[in-house]
Amino acid sequence: MSHHHDDHNSILASPTPHGLIDRAIVSFDKGLRAIVPKSNPSTRPLPVNSDKMPELSITESRHVAGLMRINHTGEVCAQGLYHGQAVTAKSERVKQEMHHASLEEIDHLVWCETRLSELGSHPSVFTPVWYGLSFGLGAVAGLVSDEFSLGFVAETEAQVSEHLQDHLTRLPEQDCRSRDILTQMDIEECEHRDMAIDQGGSVLPEPVRVTMRWLANRMKDVAYHL
Repeated sequence: MSHHHDDHNSILASPTPHGLIDRAIVSFDKGLRAIVPKSNPSTRPLPVNSDKMPELSITESRHVAGLMRINHTGEVCAQGLYHGQAVTAKSERVKQEMHHASLEEIDHLVWCETRLSELGSHPSVFTPVWYGLSFGLGAVAGLVSDEFSLGFVAETEAQVSEHLQDHLTRLPEQDCRSRDILTQMDIEECEHRDMAIDQGGSVLPEPVRVTMRWLANRMKDVAYHL
């Protein structure tokens, strides 16, 4: 197992043309896993306290699916951001932090995907678009500076946490399953935010934060329905 991990790290670190091709393949594989359903074997089971399925009306079920689709889309965007930033980050330490955070976020992706499936629904049809836009944003943030890149992560995670807490208040009372999942996700999003600040993330300028919030709200409007 560790041998495979070492190989993976050496591929990412290799500066040769052959190494660049390998890195491109690894990046492409990560991207595909972010947008193709059921392509990530989750490393952790659903963080739920009971296997009992909550009884929801058709309207409630549709509403919860809309909320979970927004959360799934948010996790796809997080993957795109982390992957983009890992490509352009200046320091190896920041690249490693981005890689570690993206692994935890994959669990969130799978948890949302699983709950959507249980509700007889599906992820957003625009998933590849969300991923591509986020990858570009992440890559640009990484090019600016590591401090800006980490600040971008901190602000993203803070806004994701806000969305999760809002969704927790909008779930049907009996849907403990979705509530357990979103609660655990929120705990970990806050940990990622703190990690980014601890690593030297700078506070983003107000116009950048406002623009991020506006984009996130447009994404939510679309992902709830499609």
